[in-house]
Amino acid sequence: MTETDIFGKKVPILIKNVRLNDKPTEIYLDGNGIIGAVGKAVKDHDARFIIDGEGAVALPGMVNMHTHSPMSLLRGYSDDMPLFEWLSTKIWPIEARLTESDIYWGAKLACLEMIRTGTTAFNDMYFMMNSIANAVDEAGIRACLSHCMIDNGDHAKFESECTVTEKTVAAIKARQNPRIMAGVSPHAVYTVSEEGLRWCAAFSEQENIPLHIHVDETDENPDCIKTHGMRVVPWLDHCGILSSRCIAAHCCWLDDDDISLFATRGVTAIHSPVSNMKLAVGRAFPYPKLKAAGVSVALGTDGASSNNDLDMFAEMKTAAILQKFIWNNPTIMPAGEVLAAASRNGAKALGLDAGVIAPGFFADIILVGKNPANVPDINSVSNAVYATGGLAVETTICDGVVLMHKGIIPDAEEILAKSEEVAFDLIRRATT
Repeated sequence: MTETDIFGKKVPILIKNVRLNDKPTEIYLDGNGIIGAVGKAVKDHDARFIIDGEGAVALPGMVNMHTHSPMSLLRGYSDDMPLFEWLSTKIWPIEARLTESDIYWGAKLACLEMIRTGTTAFNDMYFMMNSIANAVDEAGIRACLSHCMIDNGDHAKFESECTVTEKTVAAIKARQNPRIMAGVSPHAVYTVSEEGLRWCAAFSEQENIPLHIHVDETDENPDCIKTHGMRVVPWLDHCGILSSRCIAAHCCWLDDDDISLFATRGVTAIHSPVSNMKLAVGRAFPYPKLKAAGVSVALGTDGASSNNDLDMFAEMKTAAILQKFIWNNPTIMPAGEVLAAASRNGAKALGLDAGVIAPGFFADIILVGKNPANVPDINSVSNAVYATGGLAVETTICDGVVLMHKGIIPDAEEILAKSEEVAFDLIRRATT
């Protein structure tokens, strides 16, 4: 047996010599994608492989709750611009040139980066989702995939977008891959008609799938009031969007009544601090008020064209320090809360038994190795949030299958080379 034999096999595994909650721990994975046992000394049962963590810290896999995976191809393509100028003059024009092959390789690159930095599940909004599903299937991680509906008030476009959404959901469900979920994604109030929003809400309920939408990334309220006579969040509620299935990205411009409505409807709010600060959206995510109201908060990186990475460790640190700074209170969003927002809270919003290292939960686990940034290991959760970057992750396991071990991911070099070639070809086609 060689070290490469461990990759891609769903077999019983015993993880030894790791630390969990600052205690020496062993973890047994039962071969069916489930954590079988956790303790100081766990019987190896029929373990096919034994992983020696060499003192690494075991954490639940990160759950990236808002991203656009193929936009990894656009990393660095256009920076330092206002949001709507950036979208209208740079992003939307080049996206119009994307092919299914581009989408596939962009998603492959995103999955590679997420595996390398410890993410085991992500919530994606884009288009040509079957190509993304192929990339996710091959990568071995989890994803909730939804076609991004934009109808701009055009009824013919609305009808075609409904057809694409229905076909996308049917195709994803037909895969019968438990790692790949279907969702529905109206883009935002300023790009989707009332007709479109109502249809998405009804379809989400009919199919019992998550609904993923941008909400108040910038101050969309004046235009919404002018057009519909009410703020964004009440308008979304009027259209049936708000429910426990709703995953609302950004949420920077919520007021107290909006937050109360989120709490009543059971909406999950997604904090994407790096993208929000980089695009200067004008206001910080109101975490203290959301927490006080009982609204569940999770983290998402947004796409790599606006972040510009998919590293959830960087997102955790930025979220925590932004909240402390903007509210002038160092006790806000402590390390334990931000780790939960990056793992368990997102998993719950997607209906996944993940984000916790305990018997009965999905075997989605990462191991963070010792390095100068996390020694001494006085408090491993503090180190994970405030000191550790995603590249410190040594092992990534999803659904009980080893996707990375000792920093090695099979086919990584091929994916890096091909995706870079595809990115430059896309830019050439879009700019000539």
